[in-house]
Amino acid sequence: MGGAARNARKSRQQAQAARSVAQARGTAGGDPKKIAIIVVAVVVLAALVIGGVLWINSSKNSTAGSAIKPGASPTLAAGVVEKRDGVVVSVGKPGAAKSIDLYADFLCPYCGQLQKDYGPKMEQAINNGQLTVRYHMVTLLNDHSDPPGYSVESANAALAAADEQKFSAFHDALFKNQPEEGSRAFDKAQLIKLGQDLGITDPKFAQTVNAGTYDAQLQSEFQKAENDPNLAQDFPNGSHGFGTPTIAVNGKAIPASGDWLNGVLNGTAG
Repeated sequence: MGGAARNARKSRQQAQAARSVAQARGTAGGDPKKIAIIVVAVVVLAALVIGGVLWINSSKNSTAGSAIKPGASPTLAAGVVEKRDGVVVSVGKPGAAKSIDLYADFLCPYCGQLQKDYGPKMEQAINNGQLTVRYHMVTLLNDHSDPPGYSVESANAALAAADEQKFSAFHDALFKNQPEEGSRAFDKAQLIKLGQDLGITDPKFAQTVNAGTYDAQLQSEFQKAENDPNLAQDFPNGSHGFGTPTIAVNGKAIPASGDWLNGVLNGTAG
């Protein structure tokens, strides 16, 4: 929020407080004690309102100036390959028996929950040579950060990390530090710092993040996924279409609930 908007809001609040005091005088019928009690109540209420606004703004901007914590990097077994193909990153051992396509947005809270619940299990299946995961970074919520753009910028940075063989670590760190939808997210400088903290030294990484090298491709692939009837699902609110997270087997979306991962590994899903 700009300074002019804040000043205008402050003036409105002051005017409202003045009107409330005037109304208090009229309601109290001129009784000084009643007026004092009502005025105190109005002042306390105004303080609560202003305090609430300040708390909300502070909460929305909690990522400002902070570093994205790398955390414990995933432990990938020998033979596991991270490979970028366009804007899709495959993680798995060559010849893995099963594969899935995982469509997720780094700002999507449901995607964050999926990663929390199933990330370690998928990692284990990858390390065992049972599974290859093809990660599609989706930009569905690109307008839902403040300022807008985080979905694209984080996805582009993850692809840049994949070029440096750091995709899994970068991907997991973004979900572990996931900002709230609608709040301030991480900027390019913070994304670059995360890559550096994960051991990326090639200056090309920062150049790719700053240039938005993969932005246009990411947006184009998102449009394709959004319009693919095989990726559409039914949602609890009665709507039907593409959403995140989406897990697809053989190009067809499957429910991302229950024991879906064992179903994939056992060949009973999809």
